[in-house]
Amino acid sequence: MGYKVAVVGATGNVGREMLAILAEREFPVDEIFALASSRSQGREISFGDKNIKCQNLEHFDPSKADVALFSAGGSVSEKYAPKFAAAGCIVIDNSSFFRYHSDVPLVIPEVNADAVEGVKARNIIANPNCSTMQMLVALKPLHDAFGIKRIVVSTYQSVSGGGTAAMDELFSQTRGIFVNDLIEKEIFTKQIAFNVIPHIDEFMEDGYTKEEWKLVAETKKILDPKIKVTATAVRVPVFIGHSEAINIEFEREVTADAAREILRVAPGVLVVDKRDDGGYVTPVEAVGEDATYVSRIREDATVENGLNIWVVSDNLRKGAALNTVQIAELLVNRGLL
Repeated sequence: MGYKVAVVGATGNVGREMLAILAEREFPVDEIFALASSRSQGREISFGDKNIKCQNLEHFDPSKADVALFSAGGSVSEKYAPKFAAAGCIVIDNSSFFRYHSDVPLVIPEVNADAVEGVKARNIIANPNCSTMQMLVALKPLHDAFGIKRIVVSTYQSVSGGGTAAMDELFSQTRGIFVNDLIEKEIFTKQIAFNVIPHIDEFMEDGYTKEEWKLVAETKKILDPKIKVTATAVRVPVFIGHSEAINIEFEREVTADAAREILRVAPGVLVVDKRDDGGYVTPVEAVGEDATYVSRIREDATVENGLNIWVVSDNLRKGAALNTVQIAELLVNRGLL
């Protein structure tokens, strides 16, 4: 049995990745709809070995689709996702708009697959933030084994998390520096080329940014509300791939060897942890890969039951498009679609 699938925001970085992954994983598609704004209407976009034409989202009949993968920003999701859901189409939304609604499941298949059963409430499932996603894929098996009390995480997030315009700005600034051109800042608050910026999303009253708050709120909703989380989110001059340095304090005794063995068999995780030059993964190696990579596993002697790990993932794949498709696969496997 096949399904009629709509991809909303099909011309963006994540939308194109969704189409590619649907084809790669041979999702049972009877009919595919690439939807975008009126500016992209008629534009051809690839799906597997064929090209399909983009349709105008505004004029699309949502009852034509069984499932819709949304990646067009919060304002588009706010307006159109309820319309698709009311028409009987299940929406898997990649924006932040529905993530914190109590009646909308926030799902990472390797972490809280049972939460998809809650889709029946509104016909909407939310995809978590990219930085939350890779962190919890790595931490879920450790939480099950040792019980996490507290997380201190610093993220090193690539510019692709800010969209195509952010990637273009890194490229143009880097080129400009080499040819001695004026450095223009439009997307970022400061120069991003050859620099790091400790500021992602809006500042909140307590001094944290909204990106940092997402890591806290989503960890509590997905993994365990009792876990304490503090975060610092940093934008780095990398095109694709987010990295995280994570310090974890556990309730029970933990060793690096025990953690390493648990992570080696954890779903979605690939351990690369050799204590020599290059014995770890960086964003360059993670691009185009489905796995969440874990390296630099070591005990923290400054706290009782402490551990440090380094986590890297392709933010456009597992951090967005792949997780969305995996949720759709989960719905199929559980007979919910």
